[in-house]
Amino acid sequence: MTLTLQSSASFISFKETKGVKTPDEFLGMVSFAQAKPSCRLVAKSSMQEAQLSHERIMEVKKIEKREKLHELPANHSNRSTRVPVFVMLPLDTMTMGGNLNRPRAMNASLMALKSSGAEGVMVDAWWGLVEKDGPLKYNWEGYAELVKMCQEHGLKLQVVMSFHQCGGNVGDSCSIPLPPWVLEEISKNPDLVYTDRSGRRNPEYLSLGCDMLPVLKGRTPIQVYTDYMRSFRERFNDYLGNVIVEIQVGMGPCGELRYPAYPESNGTWRFPGIGEFQCYDKYMGASLAAVAKAAGKDDWGQGGPHDSGKYNQFPEDTGFFQRDGTWNSEYGQFFLEWYSGKLLEHGDRILAAGESIYQGTGAKLSGKVAGIHWHYNTRSHAAELTSGYYNTRHRDGYLPIARMLAKHGAVLNFTCMEMRDGEQPQSANCSPEGLVRQVKTAARTAKVELAGENALERYDGGAFSQVLATSMSDSGNGLSAFTFLRMNKRLFEPENWRNLVQFVKSMSEGGRNASLPECDSSRTDLYVRFIKESHSKKATEVAVV
Repeated sequence: MTLTLQSSASFISFKETKGVKTPDEFLGMVSFAQAKPSCRLVAKSSMQEAQLSHERIMEVKKIEKREKLHELPANHSNRSTRVPVFVMLPLDTMTMGGNLNRPRAMNASLMALKSSGAEGVMVDAWWGLVEKDGPLKYNWEGYAELVKMCQEHGLKLQVVMSFHQCGGNVGDSCSIPLPPWVLEEISKNPDLVYTDRSGRRNPEYLSLGCDMLPVLKGRTPIQVYTDYMRSFRERFNDYLGNVIVEIQVGMGPCGELRYPAYPESNGTWRFPGIGEFQCYDKYMGASLAAVAKAAGKDDWGQGGPHDSGKYNQFPEDTGFFQRDGTWNSEYGQFFLEWYSGKLLEHGDRILAAGESIYQGTGAKLSGKVAGIHWHYNTRSHAAELTSGYYNTRHRDGYLPIARMLAKHGAVLNFTCMEMRDGEQPQSANCSPEGLVRQVKTAARTAKVELAGENALERYDGGAFSQVLATSMSDSGNGLSAFTFLRMNKRLFEPENWRNLVQFVKSMSEGGRNASLPECDSSRTDLYVRFIKESHSKKATEVAVV
């Protein structure tokens, strides 16, 4: 499932908003009657409408039975904690020149979001746009216009310090590379980026192996990130804590604290492959060799595991990740502790910088952790291991991350809150629900705030209901906030908009009065995949009405 966001379809058309003066008037344009939705399939051939076959009718009944599972559990009605909802803005909110993209359309869209009851919005502050013109040359003008616009509408803003490139991952609809002067350094020294065992370089994010080395025209990457965050604070100091309420510090690909173990660009990886370790640039190699030598195991420092397979294999296809594989040997434990430990050190360094800059401003600090749910029900949790999360049947990999975030007073932002186990292919041994439960427990143990977001673009009642259920807790591990992915033209389609408005209302009331639709009729992949294609040679169109 991928996003199809295009800049031309990211906002409400400004032409449609002429004459609109208030948020309430605007909401009237996109909202509609609160009648209970219905799910009906209409089959049309190119010649005439055909009657649904008995087989198709039975399939529809099965769908409706599945969809009824989307209703909220009744036992959550006594929860009273409010969970504010934010909405992610389009990836191309800023132009490549650093200006606000289509400001009049953005203004109209923000007006609608305010009327929906949303708390605010989230935006990426792209390193590749802001520091594009050279080291320490920052252009925040487009973001300044957006901040003022949010202030005028009474919306709060979450800002992501996006030190990664946009492009090459799920949902990436535009391309925003790292700053040109950084790419120039990478071209001269390719080891500045993560590298896999085959020597494939990944330009999404700088390798953490060079965090403390002056490889960027005399500055270390950590210094560059720190200067960037300090520049943001200086530019927007008057808005921090009142309009800008959260700074999410990017710590890896997609802004997540992880290695780029499953890159989708050029078809390198596809779900549900185990991914590959990213420790073959010379800086990571030198670190591994030094640690191995200190442990008296020089031969363990000659690279990553030789039997860990390739991107698109399954755990049992490899010697390292199989049930009783090398992952659980003395060598496997040594390597995984080093690999995951380097990631924790990286997060600790960046968050320490963020804490020193934003402490006392009133804005929260947060860090994002990926919801890698495939192969979760296996012993080795292969996909999590290659991404840097040392989480196995015998070891909790999320508690150390939660404690590291808690050390800096940062919120743990976790994805895949909308997913259900039953929606996933059995062969992939997925358990997004089990993963979320584990992360919630880790957050509670570490005494760190937990916020969430959906991993994929979803508008159906089932996804919203799952988020509602996840956000609730009588034991102190519910969500402190939720960020919905993502604002685009589809969000403002009537049924999708109604679902969002009801969802925001339910979250603001602690899950009470939740009356989301019992069926997914918003044409999401979740709904479509339950429908079997006709074996007839005649072209038949299946439409949801």
